[in-house]
Order: sequence, then C-alpha cells, then structure tokens
Amino acid sequence: FPYGGMENPCLTYVTPTLLAGDRSLANVIAHEIAHSWMGNLVTNRTWEHFWLNEGHTVYLERMIGARMFKEPFRQFAAMGGWKDLHDSVKTMGETSVLTNLVPNLNEVDPDDAFSSVPYEKGFALLYHLEQLLGGSDVFMGFIKAYIQRFAFNSVTTDDWKTFLYLYFDDKVAVLNKIDWNAWFHTPGMPPVHVKFDSTLADACIALCQRWSKAKESDLGSFSATDIKEMSSHQLIEFLALLLLEDPLPVTHVQKMQAVYNFNAINNAEIRFRWLRLCLQAHWDDAVPLALRMATEQGRMKFTRPLFRDLYNFTKCRNETVSKYKENKPNMHPITAMLVGKDLKVELSEE
Repeated sequence: FPYGGMENPCLTYVTPTLLAGDRSLANVIAHEIAHSWMGNLVTNRTWEHFWLNEGHTVYLERMIGARMFKEPFRQFAAMGGWKDLHDSVKTMGETSVLTNLVPNLNEVDPDDAFSSVPYEKGFALLYHLEQLLGGSDVFMGFIKAYIQRFAFNSVTTDDWKTFLYLYFDDKVAVLNKIDWNAWFHTPGMPPVHVKFDSTLADACIALCQRWSKAKESDLGSFSATDIKEMSSHQLIEFLALLLLEDPLPVTHVQKMQAVYNFNAINNAEIRFRWLRLCLQAHWDDAVPLALRMATEQGRMKFTRPLFRDLYNFTKCRNETVSKYKENKPNMHPITAMLVGKDLKVELSEE
C-alpha cells in the first residue's frame, strides 16, 4: 500500500507502518477521519487544486491534535511539517513548477507531482491566515462555513478564495495585503516564513546541535540519558533536524547507535529517519537494514527516500537497482514507476 491512508467514503485503508506500539502515529487516523469533510464532502475539482483537500485536512488533523494534547503539540507537529516541505522543495528543485501550491499539470501525470507540497504548503497558508484573521477559533468558523457552503460539490482555488473574501468581508484590507500569486503560483518555499512555538522542539534542537558540532573527542559526552525523557514525536524531530544538517561522520552514527540503540526501535517514522541518517553518513551496516525497510512495506513516504539514499551511496548502487528489480513485481504500480524514475531505471531495462 503506497500511502499512509486512503479516505474512501465509509472505508479507510491505512498502512501497517502506523502500528508503532505507543499510539504515537495516530495523527494519520485523525487525518483520514478529517478527509470525511475535506476531500469526500468537499472535493477539489481537478488535481491542480489538490491542496484544497490536503492542506485543509492537515489543518484539521492538527486541530484534533491540539484538542488531544494541547496547543504546543499542534505547533510542534507544524514545525515538523515545515521541515517536510523544505525537504520536498529541495528534492524537487526550488524552481520546479510542481512545488507551486496550484501547479500547472497540463501533460503531467498527477502521480509524478505527488509530494508534501499540497499538504504542508497548504497548511502553512491556512495557518498564516489563521494568525492574520483572529486566531484558531475565528478561522475554524470559516472552515465550518466553507464545508457547509460547498458540501457535495467540487471546488477550485478561485472558489475557495472568493468564499474566503465573502466570509471575512470585514477584513478585506488584510486579505488584500497577501501576495496570492506568490502563494499559489510561485515555486519554492512559501513567501512568508511562518513561525511556530518551539517549546517541545527546544530539546530536539539542542541535542541536534550537540551532535552536528561534536568533534571526535566529544563523542564520549553522549549517553542514553540524552533521550530518556523524549517522546516518540521528539525523537522523530531530533532525527529530522539532523537530516537538514551536513551528513555526520560515520563514527558519529556508530556512537549514536551504541548509546541510543535506534536499530532496536520499530516505530517506522523513527527508523526511517535513522536509516537515512546512517546512509548519508555512508555506514555500510545500514545498507541491509535500509534495503529491508524499503522493500518490506510499500509506503512511498519511506520507500522512495530510502531507495534514493541507497542509490546515492555509490558503492551499493548496483545492489540497490538489483533489489528494486527483484521487488518490483510486488510493488504497487505507482510506487514501482516512481522508484524506477528515482533510480534512473529505463523501462527497457526492466
């Protein structure tokens, strides 16, 4: 199954990679439930307007998280989403039209355009609007009205924007200051660097900086107590932050394994980021573990980046391509097609 979940009306499919053992990945369930309104009840008219489904659904998913775990959790999740967006823009290219919030998909297979952009750039816009227009309670009033207005209909970004102006008719001056062209039709990161509360992220940032700045002589200062009080979400954030830094030396990831034992963790989100960190450090021991994770489940969020990192680890490139070809018959067709493109495997070679 190539996705985290798929919100078919009255029947949602979800990936087994959500079974973390501590319910820490339940946000995907919240996401799919939210699709009952955003996506199923109100649907984007064409794939260019996919952000209307996903941006609003991520917004509702994080509002549910705030109700369950308080507002700092929503802010923490939003920070993680911003980094996911940064990673997608970096991978696709800052000038790629596929990083537009409303891309031109003429002669483009929508599957080729799939990334975190409609999810996280869409959420960033909605969160930015929330901050400008009076806070989450005020903006949730708009969300509810939008659903009621367009229930059982398909919509475009222009429909959404027209209704936004109609609903906030007393704040048109505020809305007119927004650079809509930059948000909708300009590639790269959003025109506004959205700020989030970093309360839950501070410990992750501090530990990330310790590792990224550590010299060989500093490695003895790390111990299991560094992460003892961290939640699964914070471990995910810590590793995600490290992935934004220059690759660590192999001695650093070896020490990290010795003190934190990340190889023993089955939480897919943690394991995925840990293996990417090891591959980018060119640690040979991570290769069989990464190949196994890339092929024992089919979620593109994990499979594609792992295969890309394995391919970029030059000494195991041939093994990576061979493993892809071996497992291709068992892959979802979309996954197989996109991984093949990532690995530069021509159809004629398959």
